[in-house]
Amino acid sequence: MEVETLLDLGKFVEDFFMYVQANKVEIYNEFSLQHELGIFLRERLQGYRVQFERNVSYFTPDNKTIKKEIDITIFNEDKSEKYAIELKCPLNGQYPEQMYSFVKDIKFMEELKSRGFTKTATVTLVSDRPFYEGRNNEGIYKFFREEYSVYGSIFKATGVGKNKDNVSLSGKYDFRWRNLGEGRKYYIIEI
Repeated sequence: MEVETLLDLGKFVEDFFMYVQANKVEIYNEFSLQHELGIFLRERLQGYRVQFERNVSYFTPDNKTIKKEIDITIFNEDKSEKYAIELKCPLNGQYPEQMYSFVKDIKFMEELKSRGFTKTATVTLVSDRPFYEGRNNEGIYKFFREEYSVYGSIFKATGVGKNKDNVSLSGKYDFRWRNLGEGRKYYIIEI
């Protein structure tokens, strides 16, 4: 039986991006996204701790995960409710490499969910069109430019480990790119 999720992470993130637009909050890199979202959540979530860069080992002894640090954690006093958010805000192109990082974040959130987290989410904010649109829709590009769904085994598209290294996702995650204005788009995937 699925435990009822008490916090709707997607709704909080949507509200955050509406707040960013309405108040002209500058999000200029991943660090600013992390801290502005964390401050926004902290102001609205009474009875929860909102922390940055917490090690997985703080929450579970089974910490053999694809990553070690969680961008934002939200939890109650006895940790009976715990939420994780991973963020991406790429600025320097490297489209297929960054897309592969998006997939790794999804895998990490699957791993945390399977280790007892109440709910997890990935949030990606981009300002470059090639993340969501382009002529090449093969390989990793198809997930983000054409299908808007991430699933199965996704292979690294460039560099060392090209077409060998892969991330295998347990679930299928549909998403949609949402407009944030000024050429920026974002998506939220909840797990």
